[in-house]
Amino acid sequence: MSKKQKKQKKKKFEVGENETIEECLNRMKKEGYTPTRRIEKPIFREEGNSVIPVDKTVIFEAVALESEH
Repeated sequence: MSKKQKKQKKKKFEVGENETIEECLNRMKKEGYTPTRRIEKPIFREEGNSVIPVDKTVIFEAVALESEH
């Protein structure tokens, strides 16, 4: 643990632009977290009077693993 504070019990992980979901899940596991919820947020672009979905952001909510070795 760092000097600042103990490890957070809950944390959000966002899948990076050039990162796969599997890489994000591996990063979570490496930091000692397990996913509990997946959230997909659409990204929109305005063109004239209409709004068009162009992409999505994937965010995982995670909780700390009970025991770390």
